[in-house]
Amino acid sequence: MDISLIRHGKSTFTENKKINCEAFQNWVKQYDCNGVFEEDCYPAGTTEIIKQAHLVITSNLKRSIDSAKILNPAIKTINSSLFCETELPIPSKKLGAIKLNPNTWAIILRCLWFLRYSNGCESYNEARQRAKKAAHILADYANKHKSVVLVGHGFFNRLIGTELRKMNWKNKKKMSSKHWYCTTYFLNLKS
Repeated sequence: MDISLIRHGKSTFTENKKINCEAFQNWVKQYDCNGVFEEDCYPAGTTEIIKQAHLVITSNLKRSIDSAKILNPAIKTINSSLFCETELPIPSKKLGAIKLNPNTWAIILRCLWFLRYSNGCESYNEARQRAKKAAHILADYANKHKSVVLVGHGFFNRLIGTELRKMNWKNKKKMSSKHWYCTTYFLNLKS
């Protein structure tokens, strides 16, 4: 049995001008509504994993769904909001005059989120509980289908990976590129 966690491809939403925190909230909505670029080539191991999977799951965000279809156009997927990326908190209105590029806002807000600031979004602890539920669902699917792939999102995939390891799933292999990052876990049934 194995579970592979693949991060979606590069978003087609590339707007990168400096914006204030209120505009950043709109930027995130646009990012969530966009798909991903088709690449000239993809990591061979990642495409092989998704072709051999007996079940492919995605979040219900377009970039996750589109990524699965790009990696294997013939697959049918199960889409669920359970596997969506962890949200970013809404910054204080006191920061309204500060303008930063979206990547800088995302880094600052993600750091604040890890420090337990979760204004207007799921908290770190709530995300960990959701990841625990997601890991158990993926394990159940793997028990039934043997080979399962989740095409999801970077931070939430890491949280799921942590929960899988707590459930005695072991890292089998990692393949890395800036996008399409893939980690496969297996359960050693002999232990």
